[in-house]
Amino acid sequence: MKWKHNLILIILLLAGVVVGSLLASATAGMLMVTAFLIYPQGTSYGGRVGISTQEPMLLDLAVLQVAFGFQLQINVAQIICIIAAICMYKGLANKL
Repeated sequence: MKWKHNLILIILLLAGVVVGSLLASATAGMLMVTAFLIYPQGTSYGGRVGISTQEPMLLDLAVLQVAFGFQLQINVAQIICIIAAICMYKGLANKL
């Protein structure tokens, strides 16, 4: 039964990321005001972390070339939706 809980958590987290991306795209031009800061980008405010995929890290072994690239882009809307998904999981986990 533990796999059932893990599967539900994974599905909720993926749904949170997708809904957060859609929400950020829909509200990209709106102004978001928080208690301390004003974000002109709204909920689409975020950043990128990782090795650039345009210029990946290259390992050249003369016979074989391997390129490594990983980039994570996260925004405010995705963080809010992921937190909501975790809260939903805690509520659902008690009922299962």
